[in-house]
Amino acid sequence: MQGTTYLFSRNHTKYEGIRPVNIYLMRFTYVLMFFVLGKDVWSNIFSHEGGWEAMDAVAWSVWAAFSSLALIGIFRTIKMIPILILEIFYKLTWLAIVALPLWQESKLWGSEMEDMTLAFTWVLLPIVAVPWGYVFNSYILNQKNS
Repeated sequence: MQGTTYLFSRNHTKYEGIRPVNIYLMRFTYVLMFFVLGKDVWSNIFSHEGGWEAMDAVAWSVWAAFSSLALIGIFRTIKMIPILILEIFYKLTWLAIVALPLWQESKLWGSEMEDMTLAFTWVLLPIVAVPWGYVFNSYILNQKNS
């Protein structure tokens, strides 16, 4: 198969029936998580001075785990899909319960939540990247894809 036909074809035993375009998009997402998130998170953790606020420590620890596990996802793309699903759910939840109410009240832009909202809108990438048919068949129906 050539070019575009190959990218969007599901007939790949190597990828458990997942289109190569999804594999490449997921790998790109893992690369961003590892390098971009990882750089911000680990530099913050290593440069932090003094004690931690409990919830801040939880958030930084979770993001550190995400960035570290993303390295595995680059090489074991399909096996690490649950990390992407968790990322999608926590970001969409945050956008719905924090950003949306502020936006509806015209209080989002210029608030301390603006930067996080803009960063979390990148959740569209993993939403597009994840092979939802595979996820449904594998994790909900517990069926092997063919």
